[in-house]
Amino acid sequence: MLTVLSDLGSSLHESFFMFWDTLWALLGGFALSGAVQAFAPRRLLRTKLGDHRPGAIARASAAGALSSSCSYAASAMAKSLFANGADFVTSMVFMFASTNLVIELGVVLVVLMGWQFAVAEYAGGIIMIGLLALLGGLFLTARLASKARPVPAQADENAGRKPGIRTRAGWTSAATYTVSDLTMLRRELLIGFLGAGMLAVLVPVSFWRVFFLSGHGALTSIENAVAGPFIAMISFVCSIGNVPLAAALWHDGISFGGVISFLFGDLVALPLVLIYRKYYGGRLALRMLAGFWALMAAAGLVTELAFSVAGLIPARAPASAPVAPEHLSWNYTTVLNLTFLVIFAVLYYLHRTRDRLRSDTGHAIDPVCGMQVERSAAPAQMRTESGTYWFCSEHCLDKFASLGSLQSRSRSPARA
Repeated sequence: MLTVLSDLGSSLHESFFMFWDTLWALLGGFALSGAVQAFAPRRLLRTKLGDHRPGAIARASAAGALSSSCSYAASAMAKSLFANGADFVTSMVFMFASTNLVIELGVVLVVLMGWQFAVAEYAGGIIMIGLLALLGGLFLTARLASKARPVPAQADENAGRKPGIRTRAGWTSAATYTVSDLTMLRRELLIGFLGAGMLAVLVPVSFWRVFFLSGHGALTSIENAVAGPFIAMISFVCSIGNVPLAAALWHDGISFGGVISFLFGDLVALPLVLIYRKYYGGRLALRMLAGFWALMAAAGLVTELAFSVAGLIPARAPASAPVAPEHLSWNYTTVLNLTFLVIFAVLYYLHRTRDRLRSDTGHAIDPVCGMQVERSAAPAQMRTESGTYWFCSEHCLDKFASLGSLQSRSRSPARA
C-alpha cells in the first residue's frame, strides 16, 4: 500500500513540474493564438477553396494555422467549410493545419521537449499536408465526399464586424479567445499532464521496449511511426494535451519519428473518428481513419529520416532521469511564469468585463466547452425559449441537448 501511495505521489510530482515548466509557454502561446484569431483576416483566407490546387491548399493551411488548436473545433470548422462549397481534401487540409501548425503547440514543444521537436512538428505537418493534397483524392474520393456533403449552417444576420487592433473591443475579443481556448482544453491538458506523470513513473521502460521495437534499424523506425497514432487513438487526448504524453514516450524509448507521428495522431483519437462517422458516414470515416493514419506514419518517418541525415535528432536523456525538474527554484522559468500570470490576469479581466462593451462584436461563447465562436460561422446553433446558443461543433450541441431540460433552464443564452 505504501509503495502504491509513493508511486502515486511521484506521478503527481512529475505531472506538476511538467506543468510548471511549461506554464509560461501555455499562457504565452494561447495569448498569441487569441490575438491572431481576433485580428487575422481569416474570412479572406477561407475563400476560393473549391479545389485542392496549390493556391487553395496554401490558403487552407494559412487559415488553419490562424485558428484554435482544438481538434473538435477543427473538425467542425472543416465540415462547415465543406458544407459551404469547399473541396473535401482542402477542408481536411484546414483541419490538419489547425491542429499541427498553430502557435501554442510549437511554443510548448520548445519548452518541454526542445526546439528540434517544434521544428519537426511544423516540418512534418507541412509534409503531411503536402501528402494529403497529392494523395487525398485517391482515398477521399469525390463521389463519397459529394454524398457526405452536409447542409450549410445558416449565417447570423446580426453578426458584427471584427473590431480593430487599436480598439478595446478588439483586445477584449482576443482575451476572450485566449480564456475560452484554455477553458475548452482544460480537460485535455489535465489528462495529458496527469497521464504523462503516470507514464513516466508507473510504466516500466521494459513495457515500451516490448510495445515499440528497438535496435532493429529501419524496421524500428517504421514500426514506431505506425504505432504512434495508435497510442494517440486509444489515449483519447487531443490537441495540446498530447505534448506532455509525447515527452513521456520519448523519455521511455519511442523513436523520434514515432513521437512526431504520435503528436499528429490527435486527429485519429477515437472520439474524433466517431465524429467523422456522424459527419460523413461510416464508409468515408473508415477511409479517413486509414488514410490519416498512413499519412501521419509516413510524415513521422520522413521527418525522422530528414532530421537523422541533418544530425538534428536530440540525444535522449537516461531512462532514470526525470522528465521534468525535481523542485521549484528561482530561475528564468519562475520569472517567466510570474510574468505571464500577470499578463493572463489582465486578459482575464478584459474577458470578464466584455459585457460592459456596447458594441456587438459578433461573437458568442459555446455554453458547453467555453470556446468563443463567430456567430456568422458557428458550425451549430440552437434556439430555445430562453434564447439562442452557438456552438463550436455539433459535438458540443449534442452534449448540450443531452443535458436535459433541467440544465438547459439553468443556463442563460450565450452572449456576444
